[in-house]
Amino acid sequence: MAIPDYQKLMLPLLKFFEDESEHHIREANEVLADDFQLTEEERAQLLPSGKQRIFNNRVNWANTYLKKAGLLESKRRGYSNITERGQDILKQNPQMITRNFLMQFESFTEFQQPSSSRQEAKNERNRSSTLGNDNQSQTPYELMDQTNQILKDDLAEQLLKTIKECSPEFFEGLVVQLLVKMGYGGSLKDAGQAVGKSGDGGIDGIIKEDQLGLDVIYLQAKRWEAVIGRPEIQKFAGALQGRRAKKGVFITTSSFTSEAKEYVNFIDNNIILLNGQELSHLMIDYNLGVSTKETIKIKEIDSDYFMED
Repeated sequence: MAIPDYQKLMLPLLKFFEDESEHHIREANEVLADDFQLTEEERAQLLPSGKQRIFNNRVNWANTYLKKAGLLESKRRGYSNITERGQDILKQNPQMITRNFLMQFESFTEFQQPSSSRQEAKNERNRSSTLGNDNQSQTPYELMDQTNQILKDDLAEQLLKTIKECSPEFFEGLVVQLLVKMGYGGSLKDAGQAVGKSGDGGIDGIIKEDQLGLDVIYLQAKRWEAVIGRPEIQKFAGALQGRRAKKGVFITTSSFTSEAKEYVNFIDNNIILLNGQELSHLMIDYNLGVSTKETIKIKEIDSDYFMED
């Protein structure tokens, strides 16, 4: 089954603490994952940032929201237990606990609208109900990661468009600089000398795999609009064999046909295909041709600071 959103987790999580004992949130993660019959793949699925498991993140946010509403409390880091208010809610036998359900508690409305008056919070609750915000299924971290991915994809699209408008010479330099930033080619000067111009709007040449030059990679780059098919990759593989090279990278500003992708899986040479979208995302990852517009810092408790000798 699909990974439940944090709102679907709130009632099961509250019931988990029904025994009035203190439990670590990791214990709740395991129990709820079993209750929802999640597969190992679903349990291991990560947020787009790759820094946290989606399911654990949603359980953590369900836990946070229940604590802000006063249904759970935490007396030490990582542990929670049910409150009297939480027991009273369970006695009401609710079908589901949602964000909108928690808006009845003043502590939660203040958490959601810290700068608003109680009346403004009530108005916000009514607006949220009208707009259907109760169906929100993503945690703040998920929303932040999703927004970041949207911005990254849009930037990658702009980058690719800009690359296609550049001169062949600039494109050659761009590819060399990217490979150097990725750790190939030794110094930028060595990498530039290792690559020879082909005159076809791309570059063809040899670049060091490491700074010592213990191995080399044959490189071909095509600044094309047309999709790259199997014949072009076969020519590239033939060029590798002619140079007794085992490794190659084929870079294009366009894309590859399925036949081209399948072909590289059945040959002895190790050929990596890099399309325009992947190229632009690598430029973002390695800070080439982009600059940082804004940095958002997310802070948490420094547990080491509070450790007493």
